[in-house]
Formats: sequence, structure tokens, C-alpha cells
Amino acid sequence: MTRAAPREAGAERLGAEESAVPAGSPDARPGRGGSALSAAGVVAGLVLALLLASLWHLTQGTSGAVFAESEILLGSRLPRLAAGAAVGVALGAAGLLMQSLSRNALASPDTLGVTGGAYLAVTAVAAFGFSIPFWASGVVAFAGGLAAAALVLGLAGGSATSTTRLVLAGSALALAFQAGTSTLLILFTEETKGLFAWGSGSLSQLGLEGFLRAAPLILFAFAFALLLSRRLDVLALGDDTASSLGVPVRATRLVGILLAVLLTAAAVTLAGPIGFVGLCAPVLARLLVRLVPALGRHLLLIPVAGLIGAIVVILADAVLRALIGAEGAIAVPTGVATSVLGAIVLVVMARRLRDGGAVRRPPSIRFGVGTDRRFRILLTIGVLVAAAVVLVGLLVGSTPLLTGDILLWLRHEAPPMIAFALDERAPRVVAALIAGSALALAGTLTQAVSRNPLAEPGLLGITGGAGLGAVLVVTSTAASTLGMLVAAVIGALLAFGLVYGLAWRGGLSADRFILIGIGVWHGTVALTTFFLLRSSPWDTPKIYTWLSGTTYGRVWEQIVPLLVVLVLALPFALLVRRDLDVIALDDDTPRLVGIRLEPSRFALLAVAAILAALSVVAVGVVGFVGLVAPHAARALVGARHARVIPMATVLGAVLVATADAIGRTVLAPAQLPAGLVVAVLGAPYFVWLLWRSRDA
Repeated sequence: MTRAAPREAGAERLGAEESAVPAGSPDARPGRGGSALSAAGVVAGLVLALLLASLWHLTQGTSGAVFAESEILLGSRLPRLAAGAAVGVALGAAGLLMQSLSRNALASPDTLGVTGGAYLAVTAVAAFGFSIPFWASGVVAFAGGLAAAALVLGLAGGSATSTTRLVLAGSALALAFQAGTSTLLILFTEETKGLFAWGSGSLSQLGLEGFLRAAPLILFAFAFALLLSRRLDVLALGDDTASSLGVPVRATRLVGILLAVLLTAAAVTLAGPIGFVGLCAPVLARLLVRLVPALGRHLLLIPVAGLIGAIVVILADAVLRALIGAEGAIAVPTGVATSVLGAIVLVVMARRLRDGGAVRRPPSIRFGVGTDRRFRILLTIGVLVAAAVVLVGLLVGSTPLLTGDILLWLRHEAPPMIAFALDERAPRVVAALIAGSALALAGTLTQAVSRNPLAEPGLLGITGGAGLGAVLVVTSTAASTLGMLVAAVIGALLAFGLVYGLAWRGGLSADRFILIGIGVWHGTVALTTFFLLRSSPWDTPKIYTWLSGTTYGRVWEQIVPLLVVLVLALPFALLVRRDLDVIALDDDTPRLVGIRLEPSRFALLAVAAILAALSVVAVGVVGFVGLVAPHAARALVGARHARVIPMATVLGAVLVATADAIGRTVLAPAQLPAGLVVAVLGAPYFVWLLWRSRDA
């Protein structure tokens, strides 16, 4: 781990610096605004609140009886309550450990990708048919979560990284883990049956056996964390201070991360990845520290975070069952409700982010200037490769074709079987080509305006809003192309408007904009999962595949609107290419050269939102294109947008069209959604980007 961040990096951080008294600081000592008695009162109040929430939870069930029979109580209600309490305590303590060790109040099992890594590991074991006992499932989840945490922290720059970079790295890698998990769920449907709902966090239990096996592990890790409490108090003062006082900083961080991952793995094994409890509980606990500073000691703060975590999980489950009924709640995991709550907390925390000043810039990757000759050669090669990919896409599939078959089809002279194959393939290939270009252009605009090389429309909630709008239409009415089109555009624009409005505080901070976008993205994903699981079971596989990004069943009516907008947006982007170069520098330079910064930002982001929305209609929800294509373009032709824009659109087209061809052929006659193939191809490149930019 690296040493504490310099003073200027501290302006970027959320949490203790802004919303709570840092644990271990002088203000956290008993007697300064609080006392041990008041701290005991808070703990007692939380225990009472947990008991009341538990009693309410026990009165709910599918039997309809408030006071259930002993068989129902012991076989269903009590195991569900016990699982909720254990998971809440584990995730609350794990989140607090992660925040204290990284000194970053947005660190959590979710934002560090730990839950995603644990879920992927468990799904992989199930997919490949390994039958393992409960304790071995915990070991698998622990290994997956630990690998994810090490990857995110290592690539993001350790504890010295900024809040924005850490959350971006964790969220993007979590997206990659989710893509890997989705691939396994689609390829191994029978082996992973039931894991989709479980993957959103479900408290449904068949008895107390799972709780009784997980509880000792959680208690052990929890008790060990309490033994570290004194070290954590001193570590909050800074690495140098802690070292001078005899605290082994590296060993403490290593042991603390291991304990946090162990707690998370136990929770995932017991109830699946219940989202954002590890973020909400520590945030609420640190807010209590402002009222009662005596709680600032980790010896009390860890149990408080655990109690709040248990309350959050149990109340979320109880409220969900009260709103949609116990029968309806069977299909909707508790993790959906906690994810919505966590998204709200993330947005609120992001709004408290302090501006780092006009001169502060996020980490970036340095690219060469490039030459016009190099640009023209590479662009020509890219166009030729795109044409070749289109040709290959038309030829390959479950029915291999020849080039002459395409000529016959174009002259309307092809045999019925060939005509049928090309009538189905042509819209898919064109949709992939155009959607890839549109997503790449949207990503280029987003990265320039946000001045962050790790931003893209998917992580800013735009594609999530579009997907939510389209799913609402599909699951509530008779789906139509026009209905999906309108709903996706409205959803994307509403998400964009929400992010922009919440991020505005007398100006638009790039960091605040990105963090709020990630919060809205998590919220839209949770709501999409809710409506998906509430829909007809017969529609679930189809919608889930579409949400993974697929060109299956595309028709020209879904492609034409995107083509029209792309034809208009591309010249517009090239027209304002010089403005993009200036806006990407800082906040002051555009004003000095006469650019109206905020109206320009709004217009450019609105164009990106519309492009992303129509891309969702054309190919579903596809990630990483808007992240990878602009970066690859800058690496090839330099950072000037006059070159980046055309190069990125060509690369985006090649990436999605190639992914579509691979998805249709590698497992033929079965098909893999193009969005998952893009994620598999894009994730390694993103890891390389993080590594290159960590010290830039």
C-alpha cells in the first residue's frame, strides 16, 4: 500500500472530512461533545431498534398469520430474519473496515468490486458442475472477493487514490465481473438455475443450517476486527504518524482487508450479494459520531456499523414485503431494495464533494501528438477493417454463406434459405456497426466534458436510464418498437437530467458529476432488476439477454432513428472539435477564450445521452465501448478531437460488429450476447488503462 495522500488530494475525499468526525481524531474522544454514557445510550437505542424491526419482520409471511405456527416460524420466518441480521452485521463491519483502511468514505464491498468478484467465483463453480459443501462455497467466495479487492486497490493506486478514481475503478471492474457472471448464467442455464435472483441478494432460507454455519465465521472476523480497533484509531491520523507510534501500517491494512473480504464472503455465501449495505451502514454510523463523538473509537464504531447494517437489511426486507406483499417479495430479492437505498446514499455523499479547484485535474494518460499522415493511414485501415468485419458478419453464423450469396441476395435472386439468413443477419450487422459508432462518439464527448479518462455513458447512468425505460415498456404493455424507442430516450434524458441537476452547485464539478452518475447507474440497475423479476417468467430470459446487449431479432425500424441521429451528431462533434480540446483542459481556459462553458457542457452531454439511448434500442445495454474506443483512438492518433472523433467512431463500430460476429459463431447454434463479448474484450484493455494512468 502507498503512503497517505498529499494535502491537495485530501480535497477530493468524501466522508470523514465532510460528514463526520474521523475515527481516531481528537474530536472523537469521549468528553468532547459527548460521553461514554451517551455512546452507551446510542448503542442501546440501536439494539432496541433492531429488536423492534425484527419483531415486525417476524409478523410477515406468506401464511398471512401475524403469529405463525412454530413450524412456519422455525422453518421460514426465523431463518430469514437470522440471515438478514447476520448479513447486515457482516457487511456493515466490512464496509467500515474498508473505509477506515482506505480513508475513503465511498469504499465498500460494492464500490471495490468485492461482492462482484465473490459472486463471479461462486457462479463459476456452479456453472462447471462442481458440487461443494457450504464451507467450501465460503472459501470460493472469499478467494473471488479477495482477488477483486486486490485488483481494484492495486490498479486504482491504493489508499492514496482519489474518491472518484477508486469508485470508477471499482464500478467499471464490477461491470466486468457482472459481464463474466452473466455469460456463465446464459451459457450454463441448467447448472446456474436460480442464481440470477440470488445474485441480487436473497434472504430466502430453507432452515437455520446456513445461518448456523456462517455465524461462527462472522463472529470470528468481527471479534478480530475489534482487536484491531486501537490500530485503526491511530491509522486514521495518517500513515507517518501511525508508523512513528509503532503501528505496523502494512500489516494492519493487510489483516483489515482480509477480515473485510472474509465478512463479505460469508454474507455472499449466506444470502448472495446484497448491495450497498456496506456503504450505507458506515455512512450512517459516522453521522452518529457527529452527534456523539465518543462513538468515534473503532471499538464502538465497528459494532455500531454492524447494528445499523442489520437494521438496514431487516427493514429493507420488511418494507419490501409490506409494499408488494409476501408473495410478491418471493420473486424480488432484498438486495434490490438495499441497492436503491445505497444509490441514494452514494448520490447524497457525492453532492457533499468539495471542488478541488480549477487547476486540479484527474489522473490521465499521456499520448503522443501524432501526425496527419499517421491519422489518415490509420483511419483508412480502420474503415477497411470495418468493411471486412461487416462482410464476415454477413457470411458467418449457424448457416455459413459465400460472397456470391450476398450478391444474389442484393439482386433479390437468392434461394429462400440464403435470403432468410441474410434478411436476419443484415439488420444485426448494421445495428452493431452503427451502435458501436454511436457509443464511441458518446464516450468521446463524455470523457472530454467530464475531463476523466475513465468515464463513459454507462457509468454515468445514461444507458441505465435508457434500459430502465425500455424494460418498463416491455414488462407493462405490449412491446412495440416505437414504445421502446420513446421510453429509452425518455429514460436516458431523465437520468441525464437528474445527474446533471444533482451535480450542479453553482457550476459543474467533474468529480461530483461522475460520482452522482455512478449512483444513478446503480439505482437504475436495481430498479431494472426489480421490474424484470416482477415480470412474466417467460419474458425474463429474453429481457435479461437484451439487457446484456444483443442484436438478436433486430429490425430496420430500430436502427433507422439511431442512424439519423448519428449522421447529425457526427458533423456537430467535428464542428465543435476545437471547443472539446479546450473544455478538456480545465474550467478557466474555455472562459478565457470566449467559450460558454456550462451551455456547451450541457449540449454535448445531451447529445451523448441521446446517442446512448438510441443505441440501447438498437443493441440493448452494451458497456465498455464508450470507455475503450476513445482511449484506443487517442493512443493511435493523439489527443486532438479532430482526429479522435472519426477514429473512435470507426473503432467502436469494429469492436461491436466483431463482438456480434463472435457471439453468433463461437457457440453456434447457441448465441452469446454481443454486450458480454464486448465486456470480455474490453475488460483487459480497461485494466491496462488503469495501470497506465495510476501514476500519471
